[in-house]
Amino acid sequence: MPRRWIRFIRQVGAIILAVLGYGSSSAVWPFVERQLVAQGLEPFGHVVQLLLGISLGMFGFGFGYLLAPTVLRPLDIAYEELSQVPPVRLLGAAVGLGVGLFLGALAAFPLAQLRAPLGQFLPFIVAVTLAYLGAATVGNNPGAFLALLRSTLGLRDQAGERPGEYILLDTSVIIDGRVTDVAETGFIEKTLMVPRFVLDELQQIADSSDSLRRNRGRRGLEILNRLQSSTHVAVEISDMDIVGVNEVDRKLVQLAERINASIMTNDYNLNRVAEIQGIRVLNLNELANAVKTMVLPGEQMQVRIIQEGKEPGQGVGYLEDGTMVVVEHASDRQGMSLDVRVTRMLQTVAGRMIFATVEHETAG
Repeated sequence: MPRRWIRFIRQVGAIILAVLGYGSSSAVWPFVERQLVAQGLEPFGHVVQLLLGISLGMFGFGFGYLLAPTVLRPLDIAYEELSQVPPVRLLGAAVGLGVGLFLGALAAFPLAQLRAPLGQFLPFIVAVTLAYLGAATVGNNPGAFLALLRSTLGLRDQAGERPGEYILLDTSVIIDGRVTDVAETGFIEKTLMVPRFVLDELQQIADSSDSLRRNRGRRGLEILNRLQSSTHVAVEISDMDIVGVNEVDRKLVQLAERINASIMTNDYNLNRVAEIQGIRVLNLNELANAVKTMVLPGEQMQVRIIQEGKEPGQGVGYLEDGTMVVVEHASDRQGMSLDVRVTRMLQTVAGRMIFATVEHETAG
C-alpha cells in the first residue's frame, strides 16, 4: 500500500481513538470523583476531569496511530494482490460478476418454488456459483470478451485500447545497442521505460566472472547511459515490479499487460510469448530487415567485392545497410568497386541477399 495511504490510515485511526478516549472519560469520571471527595479534593474536580479527558484522548491518539495499520493489514494485503492484476482483468471480472449475478437472479424464482430445503438454499448456491463462473471466465480472458462485444456491437478498436505511452526495454535490446541509433532518428515518440528488475539483471551481467558476459553487461549499462543523455527520446527508470514472479521475461510481459505498454526486444522467445499474450512487440531485428535497401531486377548499383562467394566464380560485397550482394564472375576482383546489374533478390532467415552480374568495373 502506498505510504500516503498508510499515513492517512494512521491519522484517521489516531483521531477516532482520540475522540473515543476523550469520550470514555465520562464513564471513568464517577469513580475518580468519589476518590476526590474521599480525599477532600472536590474543589479540583473540574481540573482533574479536564486532565483525565485529555490524558485518555492522548492515549487513544497514540494507540490508534500505532494500531491502525495492523488492524487494516487485511486491506493492505488485498490491495497488494489487486495491484498486481491488470486493470482490464479487474474490469472483466466485474462485468462477469454482474452477468453471473443477473443470471442467478433469473434462476432464483423458479428454484425458490422447490420444496424445502432445496427451495431455501439452492437459489443462493446457484447465484454464487454463476457469479464466480462469470467473474473467473471473463476476468481470465477479457480480451476475448471485449472482442466479442465489439463484434456484436459493430465497434472498432478505440484509441484507449491501443498500446499506451510506454515502451518497455528488455536486457537483450539494451545490450544490442541499436536502440540508441533508432532513438537518435526521432522515430520513437513514446517514453522508453526500463524496469528496475531489468537494470538489476544488467548489473548482474556486468558483474559476471565470465569476461564475455561482463563486457556485454557493461556495454548495456553504457548504452542505457547514452539513452538517458539523449535529447531525442525520454527514458524512465521504473520501480514497478511483479510480486511473486522471478523470471525477468515473465515480469516484462505481465508489466506490459498491466500498464498497456509495448515491449522492445531482440529475444525470439520473449517476442513469441508477448505476442501470444496480445502485447505489441517491437523487434529491432525485424526493423533492420524492413529498412534494408529494396531493389528490382535490372537496376544498377555499385558494390565493392571483399571476398569470394560459396559458389565458384562468385564475389561477395555488402551495401551500407549490411545487405549481402553476390556477384557472378567476380571472385577474382576482390578489392575492386564494380558496377553491377541486379538479377534477383532472395529473402533468407539472415536477411535479404542480392544477386547481380558485372556491368563494368571501376578502380577500387
